[in-house]
Amino acid sequence: MSTHDASSSKTPSAYEQKPAVELAAYAAAKGAGAGLLVSAVQNALETHSRGATGILTRTGGTVGLFAAMAGTFAYTDATVANLRQTNDALNGAAGGCAAGFLAGIRMRSLPIAVGSCAVLGAAVGTLDAGGGTLMGDGRVAEGYEAREERRKAFFKPRREEAVTSE
Repeated sequence: MSTHDASSSKTPSAYEQKPAVELAAYAAAKGAGAGLLVSAVQNALETHSRGATGILTRTGGTVGLFAAMAGTFAYTDATVANLRQTNDALNGAAGGCAAGFLAGIRMRSLPIAVGSCAVLGAAVGTLDAGGGTLMGDGRVAEGYEAREERRKAFFKPRREEAVTSE
């Protein structure tokens, strides 16, 4: 009969619930700021007689779209995580799908909505599965010596290195 020591076994960490509405509101505010910036650029590049008010009157829908997409993504991501009680790439994929679907609905096309759902869901899911960063695993910040050691361990030695080591 084997004995089980509770201190030696690894227990999975308890999942901590995410405040979905709070995260959605915060993301929507950030999305509105990004949308305002994009709207200002659109307004500056278009020819019209509205002046600076064109940011809200002509291209103001961009602000709402960015806010809605960011809020929808954050809410869906947190809600799926809370329902599944896990933090993994599927949560981000579901959030990306919901945000992409919303962008497609704005275009008033169901095929575009489904395609946007698939593309954004796959992109965010892949990004989350890869660690959630485009910068890699941090090896870029290491010095020349560490990179050279890693290269020497990975590749065959150069001819001049092989001759000098013999």
